[in-house]
Amino acid sequence: MTPPLVVGVDGSDSCLLAVDWAVDEAVRHGLPLRLVYASLWERYEAGLPSVGGGRASEQVPAGHVVASSADRAERRNPDVKVTTDIIPEDAVNALVREGDEAFALVTGSRGRGELKGLLLGSVGLAVAARARTPVIVVRGDAAGLTGAHGRILLGLGETDTGAETVRFAFREAEVRDCVLDVVHAWRRPAYDRHGDRVRAGGPADTYQEQASVVVDARLEAAIAEHPHVRTRPATPEGPAGKILVDRSAAADLVIVGAHRRTGHFGFQLGRVSHALLHHARCPVVVVPERR
Repeated sequence: MTPPLVVGVDGSDSCLLAVDWAVDEAVRHGLPLRLVYASLWERYEAGLPSVGGGRASEQVPAGHVVASSADRAERRNPDVKVTTDIIPEDAVNALVREGDEAFALVTGSRGRGELKGLLLGSVGLAVAARARTPVIVVRGDAAGLTGAHGRILLGLGETDTGAETVRFAFREAEVRDCVLDVVHAWRRPAYDRHGDRVRAGGPADTYQEQASVVVDARLEAAIAEHPHVRTRPATPEGPAGKILVDRSAAADLVIVGAHRRTGHFGFQLGRVSHALLHHARCPVVVVPERR
């Protein structure tokens, strides 16, 4: 059975943008769409009578959320198969579990009731940190959301980016028939291995050459599997997070990897993923890589 593209819905404006984006993505890959509303209130208030003037059960608004989201998806593209579900459970736990059988998880960048000062909703951040499947946080400007740039941006980290992340990026570039910009940022060390201060224009220039070697090695297998994908490698010097955030303004999707440590349930996102999830100008994909 074809794994679905799972979208977390909550009725927010951000969620509606995520549904639109997910429908287009489902069309590209020929996937069914599964819309999931998860809330602890469904468990705590199920079956409780509504008292005059008091809070009613959220079953009615939950049903409205999934129905309106499904209707929006159908209007976006009636050929996409859509299923819905309401889960009486914490949203993060439910979406992480749903993702185990999914092609990817899609969330909006902000949920209902989020504080105005937050750049990314707590659910999206927690799901990106814990999910065992790729997580796509839909954010950015109109050009990035509609895929107007014809570019995908892949950030190659020192250790976080493995074969799964590279494979995901090449697959996206292929189905979109767009250019894949591959960026591996590097930093000039203050001192060399002998303890001598490194000076600009000296032997430290070999670090850029080494960065190019890393890019070539990481992409070799994927290029062989996807020979028609056009790649544009770049090895700029500087902080990777800032470089990728800046370049995301000209991309339709930015993709990074994240390691998942077995048995570890704490926060597992690095600085680069954090920067992109909060500031990128286009949707962000975090692909889990097991050590």
